[in-house]
Amino acid sequence: MKILVTGSNGQLGNELRSLSARLTGYSFTFTDFEELDVTNSAKVNAFISELEPDWIINCAAYTAVDKAELEPEKAILLNATAVGYLAKAANYKGCRLIQISTDYVFDGKNFRPYKINDKVNPKGVYASSKAQGEEIAAANNPKAIILRTSWLYSAYGNNFVKTIRRLGNERGTMKVIADQIGSPTWAANLAEAILKLISIDANPGIYHYTNEGVCSWFDFAKAIIELSQINAEVIPTDTEGFPLPAPRPYYSVLDKSKYAAISGQSVPYWRESLKKCIALLNEQS
Repeated sequence: MKILVTGSNGQLGNELRSLSARLTGYSFTFTDFEELDVTNSAKVNAFISELEPDWIINCAAYTAVDKAELEPEKAILLNATAVGYLAKAANYKGCRLIQISTDYVFDGKNFRPYKINDKVNPKGVYASSKAQGEEIAAANNPKAIILRTSWLYSAYGNNFVKTIRRLGNERGTMKVIADQIGSPTWAANLAEAILKLISIDANPGIYHYTNEGVCSWFDFAKAIIELSQINAEVIPTDTEGFPLPAPRPYYSVLDKSKYAAISGQSVPYWRESLKKCIALLNEQS
C-alpha cells in the first residue's frame, strides 16, 4: 500500500516517519515543501499522478496561530486552498485523503466534549482557515477523512512540552494559563491512530483523536515539570493576564467515541503518554 505524507518535517510527519520504519506492507513517500509544494496545483497533480498513492496524509499546515492574524493569506493558502488541490487530485486518481484538523474549529463555549457533528464556529484566522480546509476536503473528495486533534506535542520540532522544560531550567518560575481546558496529544499516538484508520479502511467523515483525559495548560505544565524532575514553580494565571493576538477556545475537549468504536482500541491517557515522550527527550539531552 502506497502512502504519501505531506508536510513531513513537522511533529506528526516525523512521528509517521519513525513509525514507518517498524511497519511492513506499506510504502511511504515523505515530502515537505522542497519535494512537493502543496500550494501549487500543477505540481500536486503531477506528483500524485506519477506516484499513484493509495492514501495521502496531509500534515502540511500553517500552525502559527498568532502570526496568522498578521498574514491571513498565507494561512488560508496552506490550510484551505492547498487542501483543495490535494483533495481534487486524490479524488481524480481514486486515492483517499486524511486531512488533519484541529479543536480550534470550535469556539470553546461548550461544557461537554465536542462531538463530530457539533457545529463549528471558528474564532480567528488560523481557526477559520482550518475550518475552511475541512469543508474543502469533504467537498472535493467524498472519501476523505477529517481527523481533528488538539494540543499536539512530541520529541520533534517546537511545542509546549519543550518550551516548558526550557523555561523551567532557565527561569525557575513561570506563569501558565489555567482557564483553558483541553486534552494534550502525543503525536506518536496520533500517528498510530492514523495508521489504524488506514489499516481498517475506515469510512469517510469526521473523526476526533486526542489522548484520553482533560486538563488545563497549567495542569499540563505542572506535569511536564514534575515528570522532567525540574526544580521550578508553575504559577496559574488566566487568559486575560496573558493576552495574545488570536483568540483561544476556553474548552476544546473532543469526543473520541467514534474513533474508539471503529478502531476497537483504548486511547492512552495523556499523562502516561507524556511520561513516555519526556523519557525520549531525556535521552536526547
